[in-house]
Amino acid sequence: MPDKKALIAELIAMQKKFIDYEHEHGVEMKDYFAPAPGHPLEGYKETFTEKAMELVDLAHKEKGSHR
Repeated sequence: MPDKKALIAELIAMQKKFIDYEHEHGVEMKDYFAPAPGHPLEGYKETFTEKAMELVDLAHKEKGSHR
């Protein structure tokens, strides 16, 4: 499991790439939720969610709590 700072940096980098893409091309719901194979957003939502949940798990572990 990566450290918290590295994970946060990855999430911010992913968000920046998404925002840049959105500003250049626009994003329709279908592109975000069900992108076609080879689309630049293919796998984005799943990867971002996975990393965000990893961060949540790290935070819970750090505080001794659970979700």
